[in-house]
Amino acid sequence: MQQLLLPLLLVLVLAVPLVMSTRKQKKQQAAQQDLQSSLAPGDRVMTTSGLYGTVADASGDNTIDIEIAPGVVTTWLRLAVREKVEPVVETEEDATDEVSDAPAEESIIESGSGIKNDDEPQTTAQVAPPLEHGKK
Repeated sequence: MQQLLLPLLLVLVLAVPLVMSTRKQKKQQAAQQDLQSSLAPGDRVMTTSGLYGTVADASGDNTIDIEIAPGVVTTWLRLAVREKVEPVVETEEDATDEVSDAPAEESIIESGSGIKNDDEPQTTAQVAPPLEHGKK
């Protein structure tokens, strides 16, 4: 009896996590299939590559048309849709908060002579130093 206890215990220790992980994986696959079959025009989605867009046409069996910009419609596999995304709704309070957070003064880019140069675009971008490959 003692000889059967150790192999039986090892099988249980290995089998239980394996069964639990397959159940979790099946649930995730079922949820993903439900999502992909429920897509309808007008839904806001995110693809597996991180692209956000709006479903323009979902009549294909394997493909779906996603509008990524006004007038720009691309065709994707249904499997590429990761999740539905709720559209961002900006309230009036958010709009007034953003206006009040804006700086009161505009930054002025001046040339070396101290005179404002309107030909140069105004930017706050910073340039990173060049990488020195091969030096240690």
